[in-house]
Amino acid sequence: MNNFLKRTCYTIGAGALGSALFLMTTTEAKADSGVALMHSQKVTSESKTFEIPSSSARFVYQSGYQFDYPEDGVRGIFLTAHSAGGSRLNTLVDFVNETDINSMVIDIKDDTGNITYMPEEDSPFYDIAKNYIDDPAAMMSVLEENDIYPIARIVVFKDSVLADLKPELSFRESNGQLWKNRNGDAFVNPFLEEVWDYNVEVAKEAAKMGFKDIQFDYVRFPEGFLGRSDSLEYGLGNYDEGDGATVESRIDAVADFVGYAREELQPFGVDVSVDIFGAAARGFEENVGQDFVKISKNVDVISSMPYPSHWGPFSIGDIDKPDLYPYEVMDEYSQLENDVLAELGDDKPVQRPWLQDFTASYLGSGNYINYGVNEVEAQIKALHDNDIHEFLLWNASNSYTEGVNYVNP
Repeated sequence: MNNFLKRTCYTIGAGALGSALFLMTTTEAKADSGVALMHSQKVTSESKTFEIPSSSARFVYQSGYQFDYPEDGVRGIFLTAHSAGGSRLNTLVDFVNETDINSMVIDIKDDTGNITYMPEEDSPFYDIAKNYIDDPAAMMSVLEENDIYPIARIVVFKDSVLADLKPELSFRESNGQLWKNRNGDAFVNPFLEEVWDYNVEVAKEAAKMGFKDIQFDYVRFPEGFLGRSDSLEYGLGNYDEGDGATVESRIDAVADFVGYAREELQPFGVDVSVDIFGAAARGFEENVGQDFVKISKNVDVISSMPYPSHWGPFSIGDIDKPDLYPYEVMDEYSQLENDVLAELGDDKPVQRPWLQDFTASYLGSGNYINYGVNEVEAQIKALHDNDIHEFLLWNASNSYTEGVNYVNP
């Protein structure tokens, strides 16, 4: 049984906040409006098995909101918490209503590690929450009234907030200082189940809010970890047998987290999805713990990120400047992903890749093109040509191209 289920509480730490954060735990999901269900739950990976005893009561949680899965599949856009909690929400709702977009992915735990809304004062997350979404219930009601399918984005292991509060859950330099990447971001340690539990509790709160899909992002070790794994100080948790810092142990830890989270969220009736590097389908991201098939085994939805701008010369097909060829890149990638997931047969997850709706001018003159209607439609057409009919659009500023045919480009 996971250590989280054995504890009554644990302290995340006070840090600069000046107060302790306790995660109160329970073996049961809240039953405020749920229906009790007795059963045994188990998730198995090659390295370990998690099991919840059949003697524990489980509950199917009902949030009170009614959201139906889109009949013709999810077509979504990303919203920052600032957009979701401000006047931009109305603008983006209008955009959805005027197009064939039907879903929104909303930051609930962002790239810094902030909880993006203020929970009740007795919540374990109250002291680290930000009031970006000042009225979550009103937001959810707007989505419900407009038949917009809600997906909660939770950034998992990229988490400067938790790393600052509890450095022992992160990666440290030999001098004891918290390690951060060149952008100043800290990651918490995927080997540690205390980190898993922390993020699963955030996900449960999102499910209680009414979200129907929990989308985990940054489900991986830091980029470049392979070259630093021997110099950084960090715990190995239950992966300390033999040389725990191997590529295989990282793959197991990431896949195990996903499987554990999915099992813990079953009582809430939500789908679990994971964002994953497109390059992981080629086996290029194993050093950060992303094995495409192993992760896909443990999710309902797999959301790869094969943006044309993110591929190097000739790293996807025989394409020298990928950003210039949105159809060709997405066509090549879709064939690759289909081939990889064929190993899972009927057990493969829903494929819902992220598409590029932004201009990658940072690539420099001659290496990028302006992305607009034609480029977005080209990516969608490539998906359709490969029998993939769900997608999400990424634009960091939430400014999406108008006039796109999202159904039959």
